Amino acid sequence: MKKFPKKITIGKKYEPAMEITDPQEASEYFEACVVHTMGFDKTREEAEKIERINLGYFAGYYDHETRLRVERLFNCEHPVFGKAKDGVPTPEEAFEMGKRLGGSGEAQRTV
Repeated sequence: MKKFPKKITIGKKYEPAMEITDPQEASEYFEACVVHTMGFDKTREEAEKIERINLGYFAGYYDHETRLRVERLFNCEHPVFGKAKDGVPTPEEAFEMGKRLGGSGEAQRTV
């Protein structure tokens, strides 16, 4: 199983996941992510939730096809925009969502 160093950038941790196309490889990669996050005194349940949020968020920086694939393979969705299959927000909609979240105190750092 892949092992991550204790200190790793978000990019180094999640960029490889954006290239995965095989469900078995995705399952193994997800497990490595979860084990890494459990190393920060998180339960498996907490680590799985964090990893799904982080993968969904990170996929939001990629094209729509990548987002769809990542969400399917890792059973995740973008924590702000929701599922890619439900559509892509316009830049204006994304900006408004960000403003609402920023003002509500709901935004949180997960890892």
